[in-house]
Amino acid sequence: MSEHIVTSFDAELEFLRSKIAEMGGIAEKMLDDSTRALVRRDVALARQVIDADTRLDGLQREIEEHAVGTIARRQPVAIDLREIVSAIRVAGDVERIGDLAKNTSKRVLAISNEAHPAKIVGGVQHMSDLVQAQLKDVLDAYAQRDERKALDVWGKDDRIDALYNSVFRELLTYMMEDTRNITFCTHLLFLAKNIERIGDHTTNIAETIYYLTTGETLAGERPKGDTTSFATA
Repeated sequence: MSEHIVTSFDAELEFLRSKIAEMGGIAEKMLDDSTRALVRRDVALARQVIDADTRLDGLQREIEEHAVGTIARRQPVAIDLREIVSAIRVAGDVERIGDLAKNTSKRVLAISNEAHPAKIVGGVQHMSDLVQAQLKDVLDAYAQRDERKALDVWGKDDRIDALYNSVFRELLTYMMEDTRNITFCTHLLFLAKNIERIGDHTTNIAETIYYLTTGETLAGERPKGDTTSFATA
């Protein structure tokens, strides 16, 4: 009987892991597609990203309900409890990443008819490439329970902030040079902030992985480098 219980419990934990992996795959694709939609002015692709968020929301609810049910049935302790709590935390961060990718796509729809030099979106695209790499690495770290890889992601957050600062200044320059760029660049500022916030959520996941694998909260102040007025708003 005890072996049966252990097997059943392992299956419940594996269910949570598989659903997190599914969420992560959807979120990665949403971020990639939202950026490609911006660069290509692809309205149809932007709408696909917006529609995909419904599935991500549903998976988060499924994970939370299953996690709460597992806690009630099994009353886990130590690493097993951390596993379940971490799944809830990671699901919340991944769902928020999806929301931000969806919001990015909504901005793409809003500026799809705006004329602009192609080079203006280059900085935002570069930011997104960096954040996509961070997201992939942290999801891999979660799947592998690799706190070293998680710490590597955590330590790189200031690089994303620094790039956001650069994009922020660049877009302000474009607006000052030509007032016709103001509307488009304002949307891009919010787009860039969405991407920077996705980077923050990858850092949250990294902290959760460290807690999961060590049972301790990550000590030290998170590296931050966002010096724009948006950061203090």
